[in-house]
Amino acid sequence: MSVRPNQDVAAALGVLLADSYILALKTQNYHWNVVGSDFVQLHTLFGDQYEALSGAIDEVAERIRALGFPAPASFGEFAERSSLKSTAGAPAARDMITALRDDNLAAAKSAYAVIKAAEAVGDDSSADLATGRVTEHEKAAWMLSALLG
Repeated sequence: MSVRPNQDVAAALGVLLADSYILALKTQNYHWNVVGSDFVQLHTLFGDQYEALSGAIDEVAERIRALGFPAPASFGEFAERSSLKSTAGAPAARDMITALRDDNLAAAKSAYAVIKAAEAVGDDSSADLATGRVTEHEKAAWMLSALLG
């Protein structure tokens, strides 16, 4: 089936892109600023997670472009679209873990919205991309939850 560009899919991908960008920025902040007895473990985990998000951001943006739409690419556009809230400062390590767990679950929800929009128009490529993002965000949330006990 040939897929036509679809504004609903591109819009849902734009939300996922914004969520991914805000999450990557927050994760990088926490990677830089975590302190405490679990520093090495958390510094490494947060670093791995934000590096993975960087690749995902590019993949989502390129899919939006492949559909024929401009990818949002400014802090203002990301803040406008994202279901996540950017944070400043360095909360306690446990609060960082909780925030990142919750944000990964929210990003997974945004990816599910892409799947729904893509399936409605037979866009298997966008649905497949979003399915991969659900898997990664839910895995990250599980790992973070495990740290909380």
